[in-house]
Amino acid sequence: MEQVNPTRMELIKKNAQIKMAEQGRDLLRQKMDVLIHEFFNVMESFSRSRDELEAVAADAQHSLLLAEAVDDPITLKSASFATRRSVMLEVRSRNIMGVPVPVVEKKRMSRSVVERGYGIVGTSGRLDETAEKFEAELDMLIDLAEKETAMRRLGAEIQMNRRRVNALEQLLIPELKRQARYIKISIEEREREDLFRLKKVKKLLERKSQDSVE
Repeated sequence: MEQVNPTRMELIKKNAQIKMAEQGRDLLRQKMDVLIHEFFNVMESFSRSRDELEAVAADAQHSLLLAEAVDDPITLKSASFATRRSVMLEVRSRNIMGVPVPVVEKKRMSRSVVERGYGIVGTSGRLDETAEKFEAELDMLIDLAEKETAMRRLGAEIQMNRRRVNALEQLLIPELKRQARYIKISIEEREREDLFRLKKVKKLLERKSQDSVE
């Protein structure tokens, strides 16, 4: 046990520390409850989006295979190079109980035939359909990445909060209570000793008083 000074002032100090530690623990618990609730909300949305993505990706792949089987491969390759472009994203964050989670601001990837960059003449509707489905898949991938990042950050904060709560509950608060109990017992023992000495002194004084009278 940490060396403590068994005085009333020290006991008051320890009781104040216990109260503060318990308040901190309760606040961390409340924060963790909110974070866990938010985490499961995001996870549920992530799970739905992932299932949707698998279906969209399978559909897009099927359209691509069909286009490759029917259309001219050189035309397909030329169209794929023509449609290449960087994806511009703007990422900001929103705050959940002190945890910044990303919010991706983006324009939809879906474009018109003219915007894709390849010529309308010489290409089929199958190519347009394939491009549209892969653009939809890219939209969903970006949305999924946003949710996954939010889950990772919330999960990390939940774990850190749990460690803090455990440290307060299992280490700091019990130790402070042991110290407070030790101080209280020491004070009570000292008071009993003082009372015993006072009674003894009182008896001695009374005896001396009686002897002087005689």
